[in-house]
Amino acid sequence: MSGRPAGYRSRVNRRALRTELAIVLAVTFGLSAFTATLTLIDFWLRGLAEQRVALNPRRSYFDLIDFGMQLAGILQLLAWGALALYLLWRTGTTLRRIGLGRFRPGPDLLGGLGLAALIGLPGLGLYLAARSLGLAAEVVPAEIGSSWWRIPTLILAAVANSWAEEVVVVGYLLTRLDQLGVRPGRALLASAALRGAYHLYQGIGAGLGNLAMGLIFGYVWRRTGRLWPLIVAHAVIDIVAFVGYALLAGRLDWLR
Repeated sequence: MSGRPAGYRSRVNRRALRTELAIVLAVTFGLSAFTATLTLIDFWLRGLAEQRVALNPRRSYFDLIDFGMQLAGILQLLAWGALALYLLWRTGTTLRRIGLGRFRPGPDLLGGLGLAALIGLPGLGLYLAARSLGLAAEVVPAEIGSSWWRIPTLILAAVANSWAEEVVVVGYLLTRLDQLGVRPGRALLASAALRGAYHLYQGIGAGLGNLAMGLIFGYVWRRTGRLWPLIVAHAVIDIVAFVGYALLAGRLDWLR
């Protein structure tokens, strides 16, 4: 016998999970939430409505270097999601358990498109209302130049964003909070609050809109047990925003 008290292993495991969770969030969206909050404060002090935020900015004056840096950002997001899945797998949580089993085109694709419509259209209305009230910065979805790789890169960025956010903030975070014994309602609120917080660099309206999105997405995930529809929905919303802006900016007055 080891002489260790009953429940020692479970306490160690819970401590390890808490430590792991803190590290993952510090590396990924927890740090993003902190910097987004500081950005909001900075923007607010300088006049929030007068600030401009580029979601996909140029990262170099030289096209090839810019292309490489855009791909590096995409790979980083994909790696965040992969890291979360690996850590779940190490502790016995399968892909199927978090809703990433075999992709089913019917329910996953159609469900994702329905979610995209439910979130995307009201989200655009909320952004325009927040801009009129001075509660949002001017958001520029795409600032990449006219190179041949512009549209494919924007699509890849949208997919990478959706993959990282839904895997880490929904699949990973809610699973870990469940394993730590956090009440489902509190866990869902924590996940949604994190999503809202790391979007605060766009303004208060974006923070509230993404908080609502997080509540809806988390609820759908718990009800269906499927993460694919959330990834599809998020990717569609971002693709429409990124590619639509890139193609229409300069042709529509309200997008200038």
